[in-house]
Amino acid sequence: MLRVSIFSVLVIMSSAVSALAADGKKIKIGFSMDTLKEERWQRDRDMFVAKAKEMGADVLVQAANGNASMQISQAENLLTQNVDVLVVVPANAVTAAAIVDKAHKAGKKVLSYDRLIKNADVDLYISFDNEEVGRLQAKYLVDRAPKGQYVLIGGSPTDNNAKMLRDGQMQVLKPLVDKGDIKIVVDQWAKDWQASEALKHTENALTRTKNNIQAVVASNDGTAGGVIAALSQQKLAGKVLVSGMDADLAACQRVAEGSQSMTVYKPITVISQKAAELAILLAKNAALPADLRKVNNGKKDVSAVLLKPIQVDKANLDATIIKDGFHKKADVYKNVKGT
Repeated sequence: MLRVSIFSVLVIMSSAVSALAADGKKIKIGFSMDTLKEERWQRDRDMFVAKAKEMGADVLVQAANGNASMQISQAENLLTQNVDVLVVVPANAVTAAAIVDKAHKAGKKVLSYDRLIKNADVDLYISFDNEEVGRLQAKYLVDRAPKGQYVLIGGSPTDNNAKMLRDGQMQVLKPLVDKGDIKIVVDQWAKDWQASEALKHTENALTRTKNNIQAVVASNDGTAGGVIAALSQQKLAGKVLVSGMDADLAACQRVAEGSQSMTVYKPITVISQKAAELAILLAKNAALPADLRKVNNGKKDVSAVLLKPIQVDKANLDATIIKDGFHKKADVYKNVKGT
């Protein structure tokens, strides 16, 4: 899978992209989201809407709360409101193909946002390089615990991103598993990325191993929170390595405190603003940038923008997340004495 730098990809000046359709009417974007329950997705929505409005477009947002069937109905509703383009964060990567079919029948294009819709004629895909995220998570842990017992907590089994993360993680872990240096004692998926699922799987792993675990590869910060809750019950928080992803405030606080080892920062400003620009180009049937990559979704090689994620731990919290203004320093370190 190829990727491009955050700072080199799609240098599209907002002033050069008019948010007017061919008939001179203001462009209307339908933003169909899996969920708004997590802090990360609220940020995506707010920044996407702000960028689109800055460029003169209107955005209609609907969120399905993890219900794939509901998302299809909501997408149909957006199409009946005569949106010019659909931007979709799929609740289910497979069933969301129905949304693409319905949009194309209505003459509208679809931008798959952050998660790739599978087995569908998707017009464009924007995300971070999710295999690289998985590699960053696993490498961070094995650099610090090259031997021992590991637990893998994946995301939702219906989310293609979760599988891509696992592919990246295993590229790092498998050679050490094959050597016998690392033993994976539990390998589970967390339905809907739920922290409660991660907590349950971690409790089971701790019981099975009599608390003999060196690292937990948690695929995002929500699941990491569940993992750390289980570790805390056994007074192991901060002693067992735990990865994460998304740089949620609670996770950054845990990194600062020492209970979570690392997170992977995916600058939401970058993906949300680029997605708004691209959605407007799709709505106008305008030419897309020439330097797009290709990602196969089971049906076709989808044109894609893949942004570079950033590994963050206690050592570079200030230089990345806080410097970018993603979180305020006072909020990140509020539970750390002496800061």
